[in-house]
Amino acid sequence: MCNVIDLESISSLKEHAVNYREAQRQKVESIRQSVFRDPGQGMFFEKEREFVLKDPALNLWGGIRDDAKKYFADYGISWWKGDNDSPTGHLLSSQVACLNHLYYARQRKDVATAILKRIHPEITEAMVVDKGYVEFEYIGQTQYLKERGFTRGANCTSIDAVMMGLASGGRKIMFLIEWKYTESYGGDDLYCDARSAVYDQHIVDPEGPFIAGLDPKSFYREPFYQMMRQTLLGWLFVKNRELGCDSCVNVHIIPDGNAELKTKITSPALSGEDIHVAWRHVLKNPDMYKSVDPADLLSGAAALLDTKSWLNYLEARYWK
Repeated sequence: MCNVIDLESISSLKEHAVNYREAQRQKVESIRQSVFRDPGQGMFFEKEREFVLKDPALNLWGGIRDDAKKYFADYGISWWKGDNDSPTGHLLSSQVACLNHLYYARQRKDVATAILKRIHPEITEAMVVDKGYVEFEYIGQTQYLKERGFTRGANCTSIDAVMMGLASGGRKIMFLIEWKYTESYGGDDLYCDARSAVYDQHIVDPEGPFIAGLDPKSFYREPFYQMMRQTLLGWLFVKNRELGCDSCVNVHIIPDGNAELKTKITSPALSGEDIHVAWRHVLKNPDMYKSVDPADLLSGAAALLDTKSWLNYLEARYWK
């Protein structure tokens, strides 16, 4: 049974959310010169845009810029709308937002632990995933979903960021983090035979993560299409003990202000006051899905050493 919702409040949220992306665009344009020292008018889809930097590298916070670019190059990771060695200059990129928020934690165990504790209070410490405490555009060590491609950041199900935490009893919990910023979706039906052949068998698997009796077609509208694929990937990670994990938690990072994304249930077969509630309704174990606001996610880092300039940057750019 869904909770009773104040329809007037939801209507107000949606009206506010329609303007969320535009408000963020106006904000980054207003701070572009003071924060980035860049005139804008960078190219995006063959047209100069105020919200696109001339120097795309400046889209990354200075404290991580060179290392993050090297990381993407070393691992052959594709930049969203970027070139081979630099990110997009688009100031509303969620990939860039994810890196600006999480890359600093890659070599900071204390920061990584604070982040994981906010998601899952039972975590006692962050664990190294590969060569750091955060891995980006993660696709797994093998192609569990049997998708067409297997390239980090392109042509297959990628996880924006993966972290590992140690919980009570020595349990290793893997956190699959999907980062959203200004995205919203219209609800186009993405169901087709090629996709059905890959995912439907897992959706209806009695041992899978979803409750029985669901029509697989319910999941083929964004953002649920992506949520379905990442949930399946997490289930297969646990089944195959990916990186030695005992369990997986799918984490949605969405700004509280983006109600257009959060409150729009694009699939007619799903229901709930927001996408988080709707998603928990279809999971056998709802606790394996978490949703957190970006500023809230990093709230524990403020008490740690050498985080002030990084957090000030994030606040000025994303949180105000």
